[in-house]
This record gives sequence, C-alpha cells and structure tokens, in this order.
Amino acid sequence: MKKKLFLAMSFAALGLFAADDVVTAVEGTVKKVDKGTKTVVVAAADGTEHTLHVVKKTTVHGWDATEAGAKDGMHGVKEGSHVVVHYTVKGTEKTAQELDRIGEGGLKVTEGTVSKIDRGTKSIAIKTADGAEATYRITEHAVVDAGKDVGKGVEKASKVTVYYTEEGGKKIAHFFKNN
Repeated sequence: MKKKLFLAMSFAALGLFAADDVVTAVEGTVKKVDKGTKTVVVAAADGTEHTLHVVKKTTVHGWDATEAGAKDGMHGVKEGSHVVVHYTVKGTEKTAQELDRIGEGGLKVTEGTVSKIDRGTKSIAIKTADGAEATYRITEHAVVDAGKDVGKGVEKASKVTVYYTEEGGKKIAHFFKNN
C-alpha cells in the first residue's frame, strides 16, 4: 500500500499559521508515546519514522479527552493507533498541528471519485462505487490542489480515499490520499 506525504496550504484568511509555514502530512502507526518529552513517533508504511512534538495548540481527533492521557497533554494518544498527523518543520523539529486517529472513534474513511471541487467554499464532492455522492467541507490542513504543486494533485475524476469526521450533520474532510 502506497503512502504519500502531501503538502498542505494554510489559508491565510484563517490566520492559523504564518504565510510561509508549510504543513506536511504523514499517515502511519503510532510506535511510541513519550509523555515526558511530549512526543509521538509515527512509523509510515515506507519504513520512515517521524518524531513529532505535541503542543498545547495541537488539535487532536479520535481519542477520549476525559481519559487520563488528556491530563498529561497527550490527549490519550496510544501506541498502535493508525493516524494521520499534519505537522510543520522548523530546523529539525517536527511539530504536530493536527493528530487524527483513523478508525473506531476517530476519522471515518471512504473511497471514491472526485466529482466536484469548489475552492471558493472549500468543499469537495465524492462519488462512491455504489453511485452515492457526498459533499465534504475541507479543513485548512486537507490537501486539495487542483493539479499543481502537489504531485499529481487532487482534481476532478481523481480516485481518492477521504478521511473525515461528521460534525453538526456535515462531513469534514481532514485528509486525502490519491489512489
């Protein structure tokens, strides 16, 4: 199974990151959680390991905030979890901006074909194999680059895997992977 790293654009209008910060994403398995240094090690399918710092501003999805792990700043992140982490790099230090668990209690997964991209409303429509179509709002970390700057990009008719949550009855895409 091919895992790809994607570069994400931060949306300056949201003011979340400086204009020159580049967000990268990695999908993999949490190999180690170090509460003392507030780091997680994520092993990607290609064998690379990424040591990422978890900071106060790190957004975390898919773990119970009431667990004891939330009190130590690690939000209940557990070894063995399948995750997607969006991070920035300064020097040699990788800082997690968003840490999402995939699977039970975390991000849901669907595969399909992109039928529409609306960069203005930051939304994407995906048609699944059974013919159903769903529209997803795209987070600032999700990669939707209509064919430029990011490998082969995500564009209309691309086959993709979408990792998403549901909030207030709406589907929110957090990560895309070209198939």
